[in-house]
Order: sequence, then structure tokens, then C-alpha cells
Amino acid sequence: MVNDGVWPGWWGVAPRSWLLSCDEAPARWIALTGIEGLPGDDPQVTVARQAAVDGEVVGTLVARLPAWDDPAGASSHASPAYLPNLLHLLADLGVSAGDHPAVDVALDALERHRFEDGRFASFGRAPGTPEPVWHSLPCDTHSITEVLVRYGRRDRPAVRAGLDRIAADLAATRQGPAWTCVSDADVRWRGPGRKGDICPQVTLEALRLLARLPTSERPEGTDTAASTMLTVWRRRGSELPYSFGHGVRFKTVKWPPLSYGVYWVLDTLGRFPQLWRSGTSADRRAIAELVACLVAYNVAADGKVTPRSVYRGFAETSFGQKQRPSPIATALLAAVAVRFVDLADDIAAVDVTALTSSKGGEGTARPPR
Repeated sequence: MVNDGVWPGWWGVAPRSWLLSCDEAPARWIALTGIEGLPGDDPQVTVARQAAVDGEVVGTLVARLPAWDDPAGASSHASPAYLPNLLHLLADLGVSAGDHPAVDVALDALERHRFEDGRFASFGRAPGTPEPVWHSLPCDTHSITEVLVRYGRRDRPAVRAGLDRIAADLAATRQGPAWTCVSDADVRWRGPGRKGDICPQVTLEALRLLARLPTSERPEGTDTAASTMLTVWRRRGSELPYSFGHGVRFKTVKWPPLSYGVYWVLDTLGRFPQLWRSGTSADRRAIAELVACLVAYNVAADGKVTPRSVYRGFAETSFGQKQRPSPIATALLAAVAVRFVDLADDIAAVDVTALTSSKGGEGTARPPR
């Protein structure tokens, strides 16, 4: 449990009391579980989760879930219209299987559309296809498999096949063991990166998924692949695998967070504490730099998060507006940051203005405050 008395100084003012008394039930649930560390059956957690599930924010998001055979639902993987992204967001806000019929219908559709080799499919126009087709890239399979695991379907045959496929796709890359963009067998298209490079997006998706499994069920090399993500950060001045950069847009969370960025990296790697507790000094340093950037670019001195970049279509939520602090955004960032509380001295020692940007970037950071 983390409380106001031991809140890490590098964050600023502790937001705990504000979050627990706010009028956004999802934020209260995130604070109780992700910051306080209370179990799901704690009475406070139960009340907050039910209020979140029944509340306006979740209801609005559920109402916009698209049909999976609608190309709009399988648009860009970084789009808020992409069905797996919406389901991940709902899970982040406390939603579980059985809470809303529309969520269960969506999960059934995701599970139903797959290929024999274990890949899950999405429906849409792929490069070179004049009409929408069922196809699959790792960013489909990884994200869909994680959604199904998050909603309690880990032991279903289709999900086990997806997990086996992801384990088999772990490869050697120029940066280290990781996942690459594997072309669809029929469409014959993959992302814009070099074949020998890590794809940071699909690697994060795979790692976040595998972190939800018991350690005994993770494929050999998972921990090393987590370290590879930090190699990508360290080499940002000379490499841009699959064009993923590490400048201001990487460091400034776009709400809701849907793809590769500092929040996603830390939310994922924070599930692998061995990286900074028993890993190399270089990995420990890299994580400290990333946490320092998360705070410097997104958290005000009063400990609250006012979104600086947002997707359109979320104006009814606090994280979809730039005018005032968002309890949900604050809770989500704080729940990630507190995982690194034992790195407090390392994080406090980081000068984010001295951290260079990615290859092709401006070089010197200018963190807003």
C-alpha cells in the first residue's frame, strides 16, 4: 500500500486523498486497487467498481463499441475506434466480463474470427485489397489475445492457440529478443520497418499480455525481451525501429493511451520488477529516465494530471478535455508510477532536460510544468 506519508517525492503532491474523494468512480477504483493495493473483494473496491460499471463514463464507452465485422471497428490500431482498444480501456476502468452484454458480444466476436495457425483476425481494408477482408498482423493477434485474457478467457482453446502463436513468434532482432511485424499470409503486407528490427508496438503488446500469465506459462526469453525494450530507449539517438520515435509525443500521454508511448512502456515494464531490482545498471537507469519523463511531461506540481493531448470523441470524460485536471488520468498514471517507488533516488537524480530526443528530433527536451 502507498499512502500520502510515503508518496515518492519525484511525483510531487500526493493525489491519493483527491482521488479517493473525487466524483469519478473509475478513478476511485483505480486508486484503491492500483495505488492502495486493495484486493478485488475489499468492500471499498467492490462499491467503487460497481459505481464505475454503472456510471456514465463506462456506459458511454460501451454504447460506442462497434461490430467486429464493421471495418470501422478494425481501423488503425492506434485509433480509439479500434474495438480491442475500447475493450482494453473499459477493463482499465474496472469493467469485467458479465458487466455489460455488449462487452460479452464483442468478446465473442473477437474470439470467433481467427485463423488455423492461431492468429486472430480483424476485418478491414489492408494495403493492396480493394475491399475489406479478414486479415491479421501481430498487432491484431497480440491485442485481441490480451483482451480475451483480461476478460477471463485464458483457458479457451482459441486463446491458448493465440498464446502459442505469440510464443512461437518471439525472434532474434538487431536490438535483442523481441517480436517483429510478421506479414499476413494472404495480404502479404507488414509494417514499414526493417525485417531484422524489433517492432516496439507488438513487443509491448506481447509483454503486457504475458505479464498477465503465471510466470510458469511465459515462454522462455520473455524477461530478456522486456530488457530489449529498454535497449530501444537507449538507442533512440541512432535507431527508429518501425519509425517509433521518443520525442515529445512519446513522452506526452495522448488520452486515452492506446499505443506506444512512455505510459505504455512503463505500464508494461512495471510488471517486470526484476529489470530494476536485479537487472543491469543500464536497465535501471533507463527505467528511471522513463519515469522521470512520464512525470515531467504529464504531472503538475500539485500532483494532478491535466491532459495535454487528447483523441476526439471523449469530451464527455475528464480525460478527454484539456481544461482541468482529470481524476481518471491522474489515477492511471499514478498507479503505474508507484510500481517504481523503490527507484525513488534514481528517478529524482534524472535531469530530463539533459535527455536527448530520438534520431531526427530536436535534441534537448523541454518538459512542460
